[in-house]
Amino acid sequence: MRWLFAFIGYMIFRFPGALLGFFLGSLFETNTRSKFTTSFQTTRVSQQDFELRLLALASMVIRADGKTSQTELDYVRAQFVQFFGKERANQIFRVYNAEFKQTGISAIEIGKFLTIRTQYGARLQMLDFLFRIAKADGRVSPPELEKLLEIAGYMRISTLDFKSIKAMFVAQTDSAYTILEVPKTATENDIKKAYRNLVKKHHPDKVRNLGQVAEEAAKEKFQRIQKAYEDIKNERGF
Repeated sequence: MRWLFAFIGYMIFRFPGALLGFFLGSLFETNTRSKFTTSFQTTRVSQQDFELRLLALASMVIRADGKTSQTELDYVRAQFVQFFGKERANQIFRVYNAEFKQTGISAIEIGKFLTIRTQYGARLQMLDFLFRIAKADGRVSPPELEKLLEIAGYMRISTLDFKSIKAMFVAQTDSAYTILEVPKTATENDIKKAYRNLVKKHHPDKVRNLGQVAEEAAKEKFQRIQKAYEDIKNERGF
C-alpha cells in the first residue's frame, strides 16, 4: 500500500516521483491506535478502493457546473498516466467506467470512508488536489465551489481550512488574510502569531526526511503562505 500513498501525494502536488508516507503513509501506523481501530481492521481496503474514490470525487467536481471540461479530464488522466504509465492508468479508468461508476456511490459515502481511514492533513491535501482540477480550465466556477464545499464538509474539513485553501485558487478580497486564517481586523500580533503557526505546520523541513519531492511540494504551499504574509506586511507597513 505504500506505493499508493506515494501516488496520491504525487497527484496532489503535481511533482514527479513519490511522497512516501507524507499523509497516507501513516495510515496503518496511526489508525491501529485510533478510536477507529476495530472498524478499520475488520474492513478490507485495497489500493484500488482509494484510487476509485478519488476518481469519483474528481468526476463530481468536473461535472458540478453541468458541463464536462476536456481540460479538466485531461489534467486528471495526465496525473495517472505520468505516475502509473499508460497501461496501468487505462486499467484504472476502465474499472471506474465499467464498474465503480455504476455503483452510484455518493460524496457523503466517500467522505465517511476517507474520514475513517485518513488523517486530517491527508484530507486537506485531497481538497487541494480537487481545487487544482477545478482550476485546470482557468477558473473555479460557482457550482464547482459549491461542490467542493460539500465534499469538504463530508470529509470533516473545517470552514477556516476550506476558506484558506479556496483563497489559494480563487482571487477574492482579503485573500491574504483568508490564507492566514485571520480576519482583516486582526491585530499585528494576531497576524504574526497566525503566520508562525502556519510556518510550523507547513515548513518544508518537516518533510525533508521524505526526500526531495516531498520537500519541493511543501515549499509550494509554504510559498503561498509566505506571500500572503508579505502582502499583509506591505499593506500595513510593519
